[in-house]
Amino acid sequence: MYLMESEEESRRLLEQEQSQDTRDVLLRTGLKPGDRALDAGCGPGGIAELMVERVGEGGHVTGVELHEGRVAEARTRNAHRPNVTFLQADVRTTGLPSDAFDYAWSQYVFEYLPDRDVALAELIRVTRPGGRVVVSDIDGLGFQNWPFPEHLRVGTQRIVEALAARGFDLYVGRKLYSEFRRAGLTDVRVHLMPFYLSPGAAEARLVRDWKTRFEALAPVGAAVLGGLEAYQAHCADFLAMLEDPEGLKYAVTLVTEGTKP
Repeated sequence: MYLMESEEESRRLLEQEQSQDTRDVLLRTGLKPGDRALDAGCGPGGIAELMVERVGEGGHVTGVELHEGRVAEARTRNAHRPNVTFLQADVRTTGLPSDAFDYAWSQYVFEYLPDRDVALAELIRVTRPGGRVVVSDIDGLGFQNWPFPEHLRVGTQRIVEALAARGFDLYVGRKLYSEFRRAGLTDVRVHLMPFYLSPGAAEARLVRDWKTRFEALAPVGAAVLGGLEAYQAHCADFLAMLEDPEGLKYAVTLVTEGTKP
């Protein structure tokens, strides 16, 4: 189940996908001209667009996405690019041939998968020997704030615990290194990049991003905070904290890469 679904989710995903940090980390983790590349959980196709630019005319990008509407968005967005294909499929059971890709990428997908070992095994299966498997995901989103009032910390923790009970892992980023090694990948490396960094009042895009999250999580938040009104008050206080010119707010993404032997 995708917990973040809302009318604004495609916009939020595209803003995440098209950041300069994403472009840089694709280069840093070995995506190169001529590669056959996979974007597993491609959303509306923003990262696939960056990947196509990198692999060039001699390469090809395949995007896999479970949400039918986002597959359609990705196809429309990349309609003028002949060397990209989008398929509707689960990242855990793509149906793609084995050893088909030089580079397999997945971003902000594993956090939603209680059986992410199955997804990792699938990425490894479709990657050729010597190819790179790369998973980019969050680690501890929502807690790196100072000042961070106690009532906000407690409320946020309750929501996170409720999400964990539904299979969402807010701390998946730190766990991937050992999971890559257990899966048999070699030359495993980890890169840290900012998910956001906001000294002082947060920019409008970040505030909008959090509003979209809060909208999608309203059923969960209301259930654990004593009703919708209490949840809305929590959200209002959190947004006010984001806009505090005296505070620091940040979150990190951990990018784990390994080679298929």
